[in-house]
Amino acid sequence: MEILQSYGMILIILAAVVGFVMAWGIGANDVANAMGTSVGSKALTIKQAIIIAMIFEFAGAYLAGGEVTSTIRKGIIDTAYFIDIPEYLVLGMISALFAAGIWLGVASYLGWPVSTTHSIIGAIIGFTAVGVSVDAVAWSKVGGIVGSWIVTPAISGVIAYLIYISAQKLIFATETPFENARRYVPVYMAFAGFVMALVTIKKGLKHVGLNLSDTTGYLLAVGIAVVIAFAGKWLINRQAYSHSEDTELQRANVEKVFALLMVVTACCMAFAHGSNDVANAIGPLAAVVSVVSTGEITASSTLAPWILPLGGLGIVAGLALFGHRVIATIGEGITHLTPSRGFAAEMAAACTVVIASGTGLPISTTQTLVGAVLGVGLARGVSALNFGIIRNIVISWIVTLPAGAILSIVSFYSLKAIFGV
Repeated sequence: MEILQSYGMILIILAAVVGFVMAWGIGANDVANAMGTSVGSKALTIKQAIIIAMIFEFAGAYLAGGEVTSTIRKGIIDTAYFIDIPEYLVLGMISALFAAGIWLGVASYLGWPVSTTHSIIGAIIGFTAVGVSVDAVAWSKVGGIVGSWIVTPAISGVIAYLIYISAQKLIFATETPFENARRYVPVYMAFAGFVMALVTIKKGLKHVGLNLSDTTGYLLAVGIAVVIAFAGKWLINRQAYSHSEDTELQRANVEKVFALLMVVTACCMAFAHGSNDVANAIGPLAAVVSVVSTGEITASSTLAPWILPLGGLGIVAGLALFGHRVIATIGEGITHLTPSRGFAAEMAAACTVVIASGTGLPISTTQTLVGAVLGVGLARGVSALNFGIIRNIVISWIVTLPAGAILSIVSFYSLKAIFGV
């Protein structure tokens, strides 16, 4: 306990620094995955994607990041084991943030799309199991999260498959694909707008003091979706497309329409990712601030006002400075993407992440998006997939969990030695 009284401010500053490093790693790696489909499909340039991600990632992190934060902070380990040694929890969370941040930096440099959720959970498990007690890890919670890593890519893959097949049947496989695109693309835009609006209303606005009933929230989301649909229809009708009877040319024109739609889905995916994965950085940071400030471990605590913005800024910085490496892997490596395929993958991943964020379950955005891209690829046949890239991605996932744990253990014992605990 003496360490918390003597070095309290130093510990909070240290936690804030490594929390920012962790958020930077999320931006460099995971956000690149989220935006990779937009860039890979040529719907957005890398510069446009970064600007969109900066705005919507920060908005998602700040407005809708609270629910998952509490799950990461309280669900992975049993804090009862830390009641008499709160300084272990503080040093451990700092170690976990440092370990996960370093690993994400290495992976991003190598262009590996790894899971930030794997990284931080592995790091938390590492210092807890080795430094405190194996029994302190809530293995049932961990088991549920591991299960979600399998289930969520499957869910997003199925959703992406269905979206892509629907576009094929309603638009691309018809005799007049361009005219059908004018008819159905606004519907897809409304769906994307509804998902993004709903998570903002239901999970985000409570953090800015505006609480709406479920009915009001759904009605408002529907209203926003309708507005987006009409705006999309107006924009599409303004485009100067060729009305040639050549089917291939019509399909090319349809892809231009879907390129417009990708802007909406890119915003949706960025917002959903920010709301879900900011918890990987601010959850442990919030735990440190809470324990140092109160001197005890409580079941819940109010987030300090500066924590969510710090996480959002870290994500934006990582994306802007170091995000292009992993974008190339996701956007171009797994399968060839067009705007229509990219939309199906991105929208499916956004839906899955939004659902997970709403339920408070920390999932891997990386695996969710990869599952969605695989779903689109499978819709075109197994030969459309690059299994060499897929194998490398899977291997990097397997390595991530133990890497986070090992680095965390080393960091934990190093901090104990430095602070004389």
